[in-house]
Amino acid sequence: MRISFFKQFILSILLVSTIKFATGQELMIDRVVATVGDKIILQSDIENQVLQYLSQGITSTSALKCEVLEELMIQKLLLTQAEIDSVEVGLSRVETELDRRLMFFVRQIGSEKKLEEFYGKSLLEIKEDFRPLIEEQLTTQMMQSEIIAGINASPKAVQKYYKTLKEDSIPLINTQYEINQILVYPAQNDEARNAVREELLNLRQRIIDGERFSTLAVLYSEDPGSARRGGELGFRSKNELDPEFAKAAFRLKDDGGISRIVESEFGFHIIQLISKESNQVNVRHILKIPKVDIKQKIIARNKLDSIRGLLNADSLSFKSAAVRYSEDEQSKLNDGLMINPMNASTKFELDALPPQEFNVIKDLKVGEISNAFESVDNNGKIVYKIVRIKKIIDSHRANLENDYELIEQMAVMDKQQDIIDNWVEEKRSKTYIHLDKSFINCTFLKEGWIK
Repeated sequence: MRISFFKQFILSILLVSTIKFATGQELMIDRVVATVGDKIILQSDIENQVLQYLSQGITSTSALKCEVLEELMIQKLLLTQAEIDSVEVGLSRVETELDRRLMFFVRQIGSEKKLEEFYGKSLLEIKEDFRPLIEEQLTTQMMQSEIIAGINASPKAVQKYYKTLKEDSIPLINTQYEINQILVYPAQNDEARNAVREELLNLRQRIIDGERFSTLAVLYSEDPGSARRGGELGFRSKNELDPEFAKAAFRLKDDGGISRIVESEFGFHIIQLISKESNQVNVRHILKIPKVDIKQKIIARNKLDSIRGLLNADSLSFKSAAVRYSEDEQSKLNDGLMINPMNASTKFELDALPPQEFNVIKDLKVGEISNAFESVDNNGKIVYKIVRIKKIIDSHRANLENDYELIEQMAVMDKQQDIIDNWVEEKRSKTYIHLDKSFINCTFLKEGWIK
């Protein structure tokens, strides 16, 4: 059996140690079914993970419990090695992850009160029960990352890997588009900027007066990615954040401290420090984006319509127009070629485009330039664009010419998997392992788990 260790089972495992049915009856499942070194695996660990997989739509098979058991055994090997290598997760990171998961379950079940009723415990008691499990999972994840750190694949290795693939294992790529753009931002007037500042000042004062930052973030923040998490961004380094945002975030000293108003490329923020670890910080923020008035929108649209006229009259090349007029720093020096934020490639599947761009691009032919239209950038700001289809790549099996980055990623993951497999084989040969006889028919046992 090939160990599918790149599944995200560690972070998605269901946080329960007992199964509680709708009737309120509890079935305790606490039989030890495996021992790896000095670590034990309970029947409940397996049952809970199986339930989580079923809730995600994974079909139950006779081998599912065996596969889950093997995953948990690998987790115990990693945990043992992490203890040997003194790999530790900071307490603040454990607390952050614990809060994030509990917030997820609160949203799923409806309220903190309902979650407490479900477990028959207070929220504080639930956190105390789950904290060791979260710490264990984050530690094993860090250990795995250390084992495969720095792994890459040379072009020669990528070609060799591709040649080993059977045709039915080569991914089928949907029709893709390469798109040139010229992008213009409508100007923001001082009135709109001052209105946003005033709103953030009021929110900041409400927080200082005792209201919860996370609640106000859910209600008022215009960052959809973090607003539903109470404004929380998770741990980030300085180079992962906007420079002005990072400067303000790392300047905060006390947990719970709140920044002054900060302007970034995204808009205006107030920031609250959750915790700080060496060169990383975890914060909440509330983002407000100044509104753009209709007059500035008309000016931006008219400017692009004029540029389009010059392009269609062959008075200007698209490359020159992008350099001269486009306000997208990422694409303007590359013929205006759009970059896909999901994978950093220049290829887009039509269905993955924002609705505004989908509606324009679906009717364009190669080389045709669109009329000016309104859209939003990756930061949620209003923009105006004209676009041109550079190339349409029909549906095909992935190949080195059109899909090198994808195949390179597959080759790296295959190499990482080999390293993990070899590491597991080496460690289990030196580790005491005992399994309950109820799992003796699992196929993976023949691959070295039982000496």
